[in-house]
Amino acid sequence: MKRTTLLQRPLISVSDFRCSAGPGDKPFTEQYRCHSVSYVRKGSFACHTSGRTFELVAGSILVGFPGDEYVCTHDHACGDECLSFFLSAELVETIGDPAQVWRMGAAPPLGELMVLGELAQAVASGRSDIGLDEVGQMFASRFVEVVSGRSRRPREVTARDRRRAVETALWIDANSQRDINLDAAAARAGISPFHFLRLFANVLGVTPHQYLVRSRLRHAARLLADEDGSVTDIAYDVGFGDLSNFVRTFHRAAGVSPRAFREASRGNRKILQDRPALH
Repeated sequence: MKRTTLLQRPLISVSDFRCSAGPGDKPFTEQYRCHSVSYVRKGSFACHTSGRTFELVAGSILVGFPGDEYVCTHDHACGDECLSFFLSAELVETIGDPAQVWRMGAAPPLGELMVLGELAQAVASGRSDIGLDEVGQMFASRFVEVVSGRSRRPREVTARDRRRAVETALWIDANSQRDINLDAAAARAGISPFHFLRLFANVLGVTPHQYLVRSRLRHAARLLADEDGSVTDIAYDVGFGDLSNFVRTFHRAAGVSPRAFREASRGNRKILQDRPALH
């Protein structure tokens, strides 16, 4: 079993699991340390827990409860891949913690969860500008809603809520070169990260991390057009910690590379005219 930690926050952590076990491998007992939901994106396996056996395939959800023991086997195929979200007790209480949901062991492939699972995988692979902690909380919250059958009532947005969202957006934009995460932005607004994520997206139409990334792109575009600094320097100056991530994200947004964008801003408009049409 290969485990790669993708995110570690006080409220939520995310790991990528890749297992190569097969029918001939001896299973062993494991124990959940916290609440968790794991999206099976590839392969299959069986999970034996609390006297029950669940067969999981791509799209299924493995559900963990603190202290419960479980055994995974691969009697029908070799290997599986999962994207796992580990939740703090505080976050679970905020989302909703009905015992029948968190002790169900597993959930079958459900369309309402599979689409979010694939979105989460796109985020983990760097193909989306949503934050991994953001999509993790969305996934866990939607899981509870779908399985319990109880939809969360939309919170009425007050004038104070709108002010909080706008003031925090202004703060994010002014400090976008810094390492800002959901917890920090929520603390700035004075509410929990879970409620802040919903509030911000409801008022402004984007998640906090999406706004952070797009603020960085906006600042980068301005620097590329107005100044002569290198693409590498601009990437780091606006807050991207990795040059390849900046180039990939900028190209996805602008349709051209940062260098081509700079050339277009200096008069070579044919570059923008010749870019492939977006479908």
